[in-house]
Amino acid sequence: MLLVLGFWAFVIEPNRLVVRNYEIKVRNWSAKLEDFKIVAISDIHGGSNFIDEAKIRQVVEKANQQDADIIVLLGDYVSQQNFDRRKLKMPMETIADNLNGLRAKYGVYAVLGNHDGWYSIGKVRRELERVGLRVLENEAVSIEINGERLRIVGLPDSLSTNVPANKISNARQGLERLENKDGKVIVLTHNPDDIVSVTGNALVSQDFVLFLAGHTHGGQCRFPIIGAPIVPSMHRQKYVAGHVRDRDVDMFITTGIGTSLIPVRFRVPPEISVLNIKAE
Repeated sequence: MLLVLGFWAFVIEPNRLVVRNYEIKVRNWSAKLEDFKIVAISDIHGGSNFIDEAKIRQVVEKANQQDADIIVLLGDYVSQQNFDRRKLKMPMETIADNLNGLRAKYGVYAVLGNHDGWYSIGKVRRELERVGLRVLENEAVSIEINGERLRIVGLPDSLSTNVPANKISNARQGLERLENKDGKVIVLTHNPDDIVSVTGNALVSQDFVLFLAGHTHGGQCRFPIIGAPIVPSMHRQKYVAGHVRDRDVDMFITTGIGTSLIPVRFRVPPEISVLNIKAE
């Protein structure tokens, strides 16, 4: 039995790719944006076990099939070799080339993760932008849907960029640079713990309605009763994966595609998350 479980966890499950649909009811969401569809992808970790060029292209193909309003990429595109942060298992140029072709009605938006920062923020950003992906770091975009404005702001990763503990000023700087300053706000960030530094500030208004994050990999292994024994979050099981309502905002944490440190997944397959947003 142990051999079967080990084979599943190290060989079968990390090699899968599932598309999961979630209905997310969001506080203060606009009725005009009902059934807004977001495809969330995180932690590709190109070159990690079973994440070859073909798998990245499969991610692109399946994401495009969802006919999303927006696609968001939530960081950690690269994977380092043997804890050497400058040596990658797959060149960033190759990762970007295979991500080329992602498309959604109102755009594809990306933020960077801690592994990207440890390697090179500038290099990762340049390669993503080279293939037409919009990278948001303390930057925002505004889109209009059915006469309703929606703003999307991206935050840098706090584990790799020495970002001040309080990020709200950074987020607001990106929003203030927009020509259109009205509309609900979706925040993209790699690490779900960063929600604390934003929502802990009294300046957050009811416009900040949804946070999207990755980073945790869903713990990579999740067992009955005890859940995920290892979660890279100071909030542990609370922020491990899925829809979380905390600090009066809604957050979704996707479990990601690749693996980090230990090349294993058990009951947490590589996932493309499709979020159907509804007003509560």
